[in-house]
This record gives sequence, structure tokens and C-alpha cells, in this order.
Amino acid sequence: MSLAVLRDKLLMELHRERADTGFAVGDVYLAKVRKVAPGLNAAFVDVGHEKDAFLHYFDLGPQYKNSFKFTKAAVQGNITTSLLDDWKLDADINKEGKLGDVLSASQSILVQIAKEPISTKGPRLTAEVTLAGRYMVLVPFINKVSISSRLTDEVERKRLKDLMHAIRPKNFGVIIRTNAEGKKSEDLEADLKTLLSRWDVMFRNMKSAMPPKKLLGEIDRTSAVLRDVLNKDFTSIHVDSQVVYEEVRETLEKTAPEKKNIVKLYTGKLDIFDNFFINKQIKHAFGKQVMLPSGAYLIIEKTEAMHVIDVNSGGRKGGNHDQEKNALDTNLEAAREIARLLRLRDMGGIICVDFIDLYEAENRRLLHKELKDAMEDDKAKHNVLPPSRFGVIEMTRQRVRPETEIDTSENCPTCNGTGEVSAPVLVIDEIENALNYLLGEKNMSGITLKVHPFLAAYFTKGFPSMRMKWWWRWKKTVKVVGEGAHQYLDYTIQDSEGKEVPL
Repeated sequence: MSLAVLRDKLLMELHRERADTGFAVGDVYLAKVRKVAPGLNAAFVDVGHEKDAFLHYFDLGPQYKNSFKFTKAAVQGNITTSLLDDWKLDADINKEGKLGDVLSASQSILVQIAKEPISTKGPRLTAEVTLAGRYMVLVPFINKVSISSRLTDEVERKRLKDLMHAIRPKNFGVIIRTNAEGKKSEDLEADLKTLLSRWDVMFRNMKSAMPPKKLLGEIDRTSAVLRDVLNKDFTSIHVDSQVVYEEVRETLEKTAPEKKNIVKLYTGKLDIFDNFFINKQIKHAFGKQVMLPSGAYLIIEKTEAMHVIDVNSGGRKGGNHDQEKNALDTNLEAAREIARLLRLRDMGGIICVDFIDLYEAENRRLLHKELKDAMEDDKAKHNVLPPSRFGVIEMTRQRVRPETEIDTSENCPTCNGTGEVSAPVLVIDEIENALNYLLGEKNMSGITLKVHPFLAAYFTKGFPSMRMKWWWRWKKTVKVVGEGAHQYLDYTIQDSEGKEVPL
């Protein structure tokens, strides 16, 4: 499943929900410590991934002793409720302590995925388990209410704080999110009950559990995007699946009933991403070279250690302005686009941007401010340094899941990248052979053929079209769908349930 977030028709975020949802950020596991590394003040932990997960002392959380005692008692069945009303809280662990003093090999611990497996590294863990809702984050084993720093109205901050102190259970802390601004007490209470029910599910899954075991999965990406991204500025949500359409409306009915009518079921013939020009924007944004509207362009290179971005003026027309003004204008345009691409491609780690040289200190200050302002809406933690003496801006951006990578290059449609030309008609024959096998020999029906729009036109245009000839031959309708995401001579066949048919 794919989800795209657009602002003024411009693609801002792209989410691809994987079939294998294991080891996603937010998943909670009962894990086993495999090895303590005193030199790193960390431990390698078995959560069931092929690579051991990494847990640093600083990621244990101050209330680790309580978490460990609660987990042990829950696994052994010594406690019967997930609520903590009668729980006596232990003191916080030493901030400057050693992991070996509180953790040992073969010990079972409760952990949460903080960063997904990336490249050759296993997941990064935290032992401070929290559950995120639409309006708040539930933090067990503390009695503190915190508020997002983005919520600046002091009257509203006090109202929310007093309200949460009144409704939260004992020994459960809460971090109030920006979305809670202006919400009624019943909305916040409903969100809190949902989080407590998820905590209870996790607790019940602990009983007699043997590590490694997944105790609680993060909600699916569709619900997570609605939870984290949806705000009052959203004007429409388009869905091309009846099932997902109903799920989204049901979710909004509970969390934001005033928004449920902005959900629309898309029934057009074009693929939904082609209809809203999303596939076109993906191909423009995910390549090595990204063009800017002015004619300037970016070159984006990924290395093992960092991402490097080079800004080039290219064919930009600078008018009658001097070189410094042209360089500043190009850099400001590039800064806004870079901020969008970092978020869209989910690029993280160290990022170095080589802007066009600016000689005036005031212009360098304006460039730094423009980039910081453009990244203001980025929810990932980031830090942007001022330009260096060489005109390079260095920044870091939190990386919690693998970078979104989409191959925008296409093999030659006739030689398939081999340099040897073969007849394109062979692909047509291959498709017809596949249909003959599925419709004729296996007697399937409800087949959907997905191909590049050029190939879709070839199959459906004219009289009689090839699709008509297929109906005459097998007396079954083949739905032909053109998708811009397909390469020219690539194709997929789906059954009546929308599942891809292996050939």
C-alpha cells in the first residue's frame, strides 16, 4: 500500500507500507540480552532479527527498574492487571551509570524498536516503552504531564495540563501533542482509553511468553499517517480501495469526526497516482539529478557515511542581476527543495550541501535561515549548521527507518539493458501466453492486467482491440490498467482479489 501527502498539489511525503511489518518503529518485544559490551556501555539484544539489536545505557530510560520488575511479574503471572495504581515506583537509575550494573546476559527485557534495521545494522532499541496516540503519548511508571513545545499558548497549556492530571491513571505519565490544542475533555479521554487498552493487550501477551516475542505491533502505516499528519489544514483524502475507504472513515469517526466527509472514494479509470500526477513527481524527485523550476538542478549522492548534495545553476536565467544575486536566488530555491526532498525521501544521518558560493556574510545568513525555516515542519529531529568557510552547509537528520529508495531509471524497452535488440512483440506474446494459461487452462476470471500506459493503449484502442479479441477467445473480460509506475514493457497480472499472480 502506498500513501502520498500533497500540499498545493506538490508531493511532500511518500509512505510505502510493506507486506512484512516486522521490526517497525514502535513495535514492542519481549527480548533476551545476548551480550553486554562494557566498552560501549551497551548490550546486543535478540529480538528475532537476523542481526542483534543494539541497546545503549542511555536508552534504558530512568524508570528501567520498574519496567524490568513489571515485565518479570507479568511473564510469571504474579500480577493480574495492567494498571499501576498499587505499584510502588523505584528510584530512577543513575544517569552516568554502567549498563552492566543493571543488565546481564540471558536476561529477558521489555524493549521497543526506536530505529528500524538499516543496511547491515540491526534495530536500535529503547527500554523506555511509550505508546503514541493522536493527542498524547502514554509514558508508564512516571507521574508527570509534559506538553509539546510547539504549543505556545500559556492558557491552553495550563488547561490541557490540569485536564490530563485529572483524568490520567496513577503512575502513568503523559506527553501532550500539538494536535490536542482546543480539544474537548471527552476527545482526550477517549484517546487515553485507547492507549491504555493497547497497554493492556501488551500486558496480556506477556503471560508465559518466551523471548524473543513480539508483544505489540505499531498500528498500520495508514492509521499512523492519519494520526501524525492529519490536521485542520487537510481538505481532502482520496482512496482507491473500498475497504481502506471505510477503514479511514471509521478511524476519523473516532478521532476527528469533523473530518470524515473529506474522505472520497476514487473510482477513475487511471491509476490514482497517475491521476494526481504523483508518479510523475516521484520520478522527478527520486533520481540522482533533480531539476528545479528555474532551470537549476541538484545532484544527490549517497555514500556509506553521508549524503552529499551539490547545487548547480544549470540553465537558470538570471536576468540582469549580478552574480551574487543570482547565486543567492538559486541557493534559496534549492534550500526549499532540499528540505522537501529530505522529508520525501526520508534521508537521514549526516547531510552535506554544497551551495553556490556566496561572498557576502548577510547572504550566507539569509541562506541558513531559509533552510532552517523550510525544515520547520519536518517532524524528524534535525540540526542545521551555518555555512562553512567553503560554502558547505552541514546538517544531521534523525534516521529511524531505511531511506525510501525508488529506482527512476529504466532499461531500454527493446534490449532490456543488454545492448542486444529483440522484438518488442515477444512481450505481447508473453502476456497472451500468460492469459491463455490463466483464463484457459486454470479457468480463472476477474483478471486485471497492469501495464505501462503506452502498452495499455495498444491493448485497448482500435476496433477490434486486442482486449476484444481476448474476450472472443476466452469469453472472459480482462481489465487493462495503465500505470505510469511500470516500465515500458513491464507487466503484472492480478487475480479477482487484487493479489499478484506469480508466473
